[in-house]
Amino acid sequence: MCGIIGIIGNAPVAPLLLDGLKRLEYRGYDSAGIATLVNGSMDRRRAEGKLHNLATLLESEPVEGTIGIGHTRWATHGRPTEANAHPHASELVSVVHNGIIENFQELRAELSDANHVFETETDTEVVVHLVSEYLKQQMSPQDAVAKALARLEGAFALAIIFTGRHDLMIGARRGSPLAVGYGDGEMYLGSDALALAPLTDRISYLEEGDWVELTRDSAVVHDSSNAVVEREVKQTAMSGAMIGKGQYRHFMQKEIFEQPAVIGDTLHSFLNPATLSVQLPNLPFDLSKVSRFTFIACGTAFYAGMVAKYWFEQVARQPVEIDIASEFRYREAPMPDDGVSVYISQSGETIDTLAALKYAQSQDQKILSVVNVPESAIARSSDAVMPTQAGPEIGVASTKAFTTQLTVLACLAIATARARGAIDVARERELSAALTEVPARIAEVLNHDEAIREISHDISEARDVLYLGRGTLYPIAMEGALKLKEISYIHAEGYAAGEMKHGPIALIDEAVPIIACAPSGPLFEKTASNLQEVHARGGKIVLLSDKEGLARAGELAVHTVELPKIDPFVAPILYSIPIQLLAYHTAVLKGTDVDQPRNLAKSVTVE
Repeated sequence: MCGIIGIIGNAPVAPLLLDGLKRLEYRGYDSAGIATLVNGSMDRRRAEGKLHNLATLLESEPVEGTIGIGHTRWATHGRPTEANAHPHASELVSVVHNGIIENFQELRAELSDANHVFETETDTEVVVHLVSEYLKQQMSPQDAVAKALARLEGAFALAIIFTGRHDLMIGARRGSPLAVGYGDGEMYLGSDALALAPLTDRISYLEEGDWVELTRDSAVVHDSSNAVVEREVKQTAMSGAMIGKGQYRHFMQKEIFEQPAVIGDTLHSFLNPATLSVQLPNLPFDLSKVSRFTFIACGTAFYAGMVAKYWFEQVARQPVEIDIASEFRYREAPMPDDGVSVYISQSGETIDTLAALKYAQSQDQKILSVVNVPESAIARSSDAVMPTQAGPEIGVASTKAFTTQLTVLACLAIATARARGAIDVARERELSAALTEVPARIAEVLNHDEAIREISHDISEARDVLYLGRGTLYPIAMEGALKLKEISYIHAEGYAAGEMKHGPIALIDEAVPIIACAPSGPLFEKTASNLQEVHARGGKIVLLSDKEGLARAGELAVHTVELPKIDPFVAPILYSIPIQLLAYHTAVLKGTDVDQPRNLAKSVTVE
């Protein structure tokens, strides 16, 4: 969640640190700061709130120095105040930290007894005092950090600089990601490759338990036993241009409109358009012999897994379980022989999902990940990876990552169905053909942008909104409600349409908009009956359907959006687009921070 950047070089680093923090805003934060060394002494600037507050402070009170660390903080321990903002410092060290030190209270008591005075409410400050204590015992910075790391419990990424040491920065990771960037006479630390994109294209990722000594021209990596190890340096295709807004007002808007292209790129990875067949990478298990798939994810990715459960059970006749990652391991679920656990994540760093992955590994499950960051912790912990091709997603509310996850899972469902003999070659070609049409059909839906913006005027005035769907559109209704909640702060809930009469119908009146995702097909008439019930109680219906569906039930709605007629198999992907646009335009009208909604983070690296 929090963002870290560190630079050790030959030129003033403050502007570069601030620029790097701007690229980490997507992770979510409520305060920010930087620290540099000036003539051997620490100099810090910290500010509550958004980065422009820190930038304003730096304009009036600039800092010098060729080595420094920066941080965007998402508050866990202690309120989001300037005093609690990172970096934290003593007269000897300055530290930035992502994660949670679980035994900080025990360490704080021990250090207080040794006459250390604490100035903040944070768990991070114990790292500052612990390293300082060991430095006072005449340990080298390397030895002091190694000894401190052995005392820490929890998940963390750290970057540390030392008074008087313009030539040294130390980073460490346990549970939270940290990347090392290699430059020309400069070295870098960052929470991810995005932070470092304009600075270098040579990246290595620290592995679990690693810590690293950086100088201007080298990186020495130690593993958890303190032995020196080699970590692969990779060329990354990430660039600063990839994370610009272009002509769009917000990153979320840009990412919505990128979906035809990125879904096309994802399909190109897994589907042969000439033969209309799915071609997966080599998998370390036989799809025809998998006893059960278990899908595990959080938030929007969980809804992608819910859609996939329908696909696997209906099309492939494959048993599937699905769990929210944060709850999965608490059930201590028995896992079947020959089972495969599928982990779905945009960042590949979500701590709850990683913890669930480790439980599945302990149950001898094969691990397949569907991630947007192939070098992420989840990907590196998997037996096989099916990457989405969404590219950097900066907006906190997921859009293109979600639809590319659906695209990958659709390909996997088709491949599983063929392997199990649940469909023949002709049906595989039909389903694959339907997938190849999706990018063009999404482009058609995006042409309704202005009409959806007009509908959002009514939605923006509501206090509560309900979303309805049946079958594979039920998870899309839940995803639509989540999107609206995330960025407009309007209370919204998604329901299976058939559940209306089991409780939610009590909420219906003329002030409650109901968004219905209802393509024509075998389930349409039942959904239309539910809409009749809503209409009779004065609910404002917004009907998303195709021409046939609108002809049959459009008169019940105050607003309609006509979507292309498509194969029901791919309807969840297509119907994701108007609900994204509706949430986006509603949030814009309400004046909220669309790309960085309050209290939310892109990569949730704390439990």
